[in-house]
Amino acid sequence: MVYKLLALNIDGTLLQDNGRINKSTKEAIEFAQKKDVKVILSTSRNFQSAQRVAKQLKIDSQIVSHQGAFIAKELDKPVFAKRIHEKITEELVSFLESSFSCHIKIVHERFAIGNKMKLPENLVAKVMFQRTNRFSYSEQYVDSLSEELLEHPATSPKIEVYFEHKNDENDAIKAIKEMYNEVDCIEVDLLRMDIVPASISKLSGVQYICGQHGIKREEVVAIGSGMDDLTLIEWAGLGVAMGNAPSEVKQAADWLTRTNEDDGLAYMVKEHFRKQYKLAFLRRMLK
Repeated sequence: MVYKLLALNIDGTLLQDNGRINKSTKEAIEFAQKKDVKVILSTSRNFQSAQRVAKQLKIDSQIVSHQGAFIAKELDKPVFAKRIHEKITEELVSFLESSFSCHIKIVHERFAIGNKMKLPENLVAKVMFQRTNRFSYSEQYVDSLSEELLEHPATSPKIEVYFEHKNDENDAIKAIKEMYNEVDCIEVDLLRMDIVPASISKLSGVQYICGQHGIKREEVVAIGSGMDDLTLIEWAGLGVAMGNAPSEVKQAADWLTRTNEDDGLAYMVKEHFRKQYKLAFLRRMLK
């Protein structure tokens, strides 16, 4: 099979646990690009944060950000953007703040606003790594997010919710599914869910890119490490799970690579693309 698109998750896949990109990962991305493979990022991160990673890797393609709700190469020129209505946003935040012990953050492509609830220690690092340049991306934290929204309504591609207890996350997902058809809840990992507009996911974002470029399902390689990568990995022609992925993701994958701490992405890319000719060469051969 000749692969034309490589879709990559960021956290736990491209990045090591310390938030850095290994040299071998950069070399692997360059290796795939030299084969004329289109490399894209597919991430839960906000656009500006993902764009910084793309620039480090010299990836000049549309970025599937905000779980697929915001797709763009440039901040001011999205090719696709879908948002949660401000009234729904206000109702969701009010429900979550009054019912659960959780940290809530409204994640717009230009700003983020959240409540000041203290995060569980195991989630602090993950949130910190996602912060962008403070001069280009505003992050504000208030005592009561629901009260702030009453005065200053907001709409955004995504709402992040971090729970202290897993049972609370399960209960919140169940309740929101029963109350709203306008949004979907995506389980990202233990104690975190993202709320996005209905029918939005990393999968829908990658499918949009494929449609724009005439790329077939079987020509896609998707590499991920989180529960929010599951549907994309199941759908892709070659779905790859990182060694640090949850068991559900590993079981759904066609191929299992090493962990993000052991150059898993670089190992997989070089294994699968080393024998593939450049696409331009293959096109000439088929003429």
